Amino acid sequence: MEARSRRLVWIERQNFHGWGCSQCAWEFNSASPPVGESLEEMKRHYEQRRDKEFASHVCAEHITPQTTK
Repeated sequence: MEARSRRLVWIERQNFHGWGCSQCAWEFNSASPPVGESLEEMKRHYEQRRDKEFASHVCAEHITPQTTK
């Protein structure tokens, strides 16, 4: 049920601009530079990695006082 209600959303805060979960404090942090032979390939790899990490995260492991309000 958790996976159905959460969405990947764009977050803009003072210290973070990027993708995160709509239901918890999980954020996608791409620690490595984009890999690929072309811009399209780099974009595809980035999106695949982001989507895979989002799908596999567990919201209960990323709860903060702010996300429980």
